[in-house]
Amino acid sequence: MSAFARHRSAAHRLGPVTLFTGPSGSGKSTTLRAYEALARLCAGDTLGEVFPDAADCVPERARPDAQGRRGFRVGCTVDGPEGPVHLDLAVQVEPRLRIVGERLTGRGRTLLATALRDPGRPTVQAEWHTAGSTPVTRAPFPDDLLGTALLPLRVAGKTPGQLEVLAAAEQAVVGLRSAFACDPRPASMRTPVPTGEGRLRRGCGNLAEVLHRTHTDCPRRHHRLAAVAAAGCAGPVTGVGVQELPEGTVRAVLERGGRPATPLARLGDGELRYLALALTLLTGPGVLEMDRIAEVPEAMQSLTLLADGLDRGLDERQAGELLALAAGIAADGHVRVAGTVGARTAAQARRTPGVTVVDLGT
Repeated sequence: MSAFARHRSAAHRLGPVTLFTGPSGSGKSTTLRAYEALARLCAGDTLGEVFPDAADCVPERARPDAQGRRGFRVGCTVDGPEGPVHLDLAVQVEPRLRIVGERLTGRGRTLLATALRDPGRPTVQAEWHTAGSTPVTRAPFPDDLLGTALLPLRVAGKTPGQLEVLAAAEQAVVGLRSAFACDPRPASMRTPVPTGEGRLRRGCGNLAEVLHRTHTDCPRRHHRLAAVAAAGCAGPVTGVGVQELPEGTVRAVLERGGRPATPLARLGDGELRYLALALTLLTGPGVLEMDRIAEVPEAMQSLTLLADGLDRGLDERQAGELLALAAGIAADGHVRVAGTVGARTAAQARRTPGVTVVDLGT
């Protein structure tokens, strides 16, 4: 985050589980927002869809230039088979929201560069590495879409230089696109829901629908969720079930052995958030409402879970169980977690192997 909201020249390396902590206003949520924004741009969303309140991302002390322009800069590095690939983005917010500069670099070479040449046109001039008799190729790109995500549609892939560009762009796009921002809203999780394709939404309001699917499609993971529920919910828990109601809807329940089941509507906010986050960790892209990457085999699909307020409403026991689950799931390399937590959970996280804590207040 070169210049993004309150961040200046900030860079954070993300491990399997990375949690940001710090006092209110230190920029914890903004850090996750930057990650999610890049992920959505790589998925093809427009700049206006990703930044509906773009003015909030401009550093407060940023002064307009002679043409009245203000904006922000954000980027990332994606490591992989092509080595570190760097993506840097300059966004103009005033007087009009647009991408005014983008740079994709790898192995010490600029592979893609865009620049605003004519402020009166809704395009930027792009040039990408070609090698051979023509060192670069130039063409206009829309100023509201990420150029890196457009390269597979624009580059033929016939020369070694073009293949290098495509490989770097694919690494950046695949690495960023596989993100799911989970923000469980307990109030929406208490109501029975109709059955459907069973893909968990961001607010987890269709939790019962997803459990209805995983109960039969993913019995091993569903059984593991029951064990997690027993560790973090009040009273004895022998399973997580789903009841089909007469009106064609379903509701989720905690099974209590020989005792009556408890509908999730009766659970506390912390228990509901705990269950939703655990389910997200235990499933994968196929069960989450996210952009699945068709060119990546199912067994190699990865997920980066973004959880702002990971410990919100959780007690110490629930936070500890969720930290251990996240670290264990992330250890196999298919799931990564980036979240924000308060001071108490940060202290627990520092004692949890496999978890990195970044304190933005220091």
